Amino acid sequence: MNDPLLLDIPEQLETERLRLRVPHAGDGLQIYEAIVESLEALRRFPASLPWALAEPSVNSSERFSRHAHSSFVARIFLTYLILDKKLGTLIGCASLHDIDWRVPKLEMGYWCRTSRQGQGYVTEAVNALAELALGHLKAQRLEIRTDDENTASCQVCERAGFTYEGTLRYERRTLNGLLCSTRIYARWPDC
Repeated sequence: MNDPLLLDIPEQLETERLRLRVPHAGDGLQIYEAIVESLEALRRFPASLPWALAEPSVNSSERFSRHAHSSFVARIFLTYLILDKKLGTLIGCASLHDIDWRVPKLEMGYWCRTSRQGQGYVTEAVNALAELALGHLKAQRLEIRTDDENTASCQVCERAGFTYEGTLRYERRTLNGLLCSTRIYARWPDC
């Protein structure tokens, strides 16, 4: 792979209902509001979403937003806010991370604010990022790792055409010491 810093990666993607864009300075408040609304749901999977265990604040959300922007520019972590195209409201967040540009392969993660769950937004965003990764970035592997008990996330993977590859049993511990298992889903360019 050529130098990833020289890759032309779009800072905004559009689908039928969504606008996915890189976080910018000033996005902290809307990220904070979505996290606070969804905190109970996010904390159900502490091994997958350890950042949700910290007490949220506007400042920490603003720091996340600015860090996500700089990580995008550096091609280390490609984060997109998921926005309702008509209303402009924040639905959630999705990212391409744990990137190995030599293959290239990427991992995808996502979360959705509680009030917008069950409407297909995450599947729509996952499909858009999969198209970016497998098409535009020519990834040879795109992976999603999800908590074994997160059935909603597993259903997103299946609806988005990812193949279930297996479960890593008891491979992570939560901060309070509980063992968790991880399901692995993947897609390839020929999927």
